[in-house]
Amino acid sequence: MRYGATELRFPDFALRPGGHLLLRGASGSGKSTLLALMAGLLTPTSGCLTMDGQELALLAPAARDAWRGAKLGFVPQRLHLSASLTVRDNLSLPYVAAGLSPDLARIDAVLGELGVGALLNRRPHQLSQGQAQRVALARALLRAPRFILADEPTANLDDESCDATLTLLRRASDQHGLCLVIASHDARIEAAWGGWSALHRLRLASAPAPAAA
Repeated sequence: MRYGATELRFPDFALRPGGHLLLRGASGSGKSTLLALMAGLLTPTSGCLTMDGQELALLAPAARDAWRGAKLGFVPQRLHLSASLTVRDNLSLPYVAAGLSPDLARIDAVLGELGVGALLNRRPHQLSQGQAQRVALARALLRAPRFILADEPTANLDDESCDATLTLLRRASDQHGLCLVIASHDARIEAAWGGWSALHRLRLASAPAPAAA
């Protein structure tokens, strides 16, 4: 597909139920773009992408939004927690965006599962980096998604916080039976999960430089 002035091509791949995927590659190789395709935020210009039996390009925009809300949880590199809202209110937003009443019991349960249940009434500036990461993961898990997409989740973390985040991601994927897709150039993920038999790897080549005018 073409992204700006650059054409990106992705190899064919398939991920079986229960599998997890680590996308590796240098900056500009298309890791974040492939995540956006998996989320239905971008449409491929050729080929097809099927997620949980659904070819996303065939969905109308409203249906694609509904599919995304029901099937996907997203853990971005920048956590995008609203500074003016408490943790509980931040986690209510996915429900509001879907036209649903916030499930406060579910919010309490997921935060408790991740060890941050006592932080419900704090605001983002009152959280440590590790606490904020757990809140972001809780937000991604709220609606029992089939997939968690994580974009460079450890890039700005020290080794201790990196280990804690990877432990949370792997535990969440195992406990909730979801497919975890991580896009990262962080070699610590490979070192930590090298023996995880459920983890598949896909290395993307760097995008070619644009032709000279």
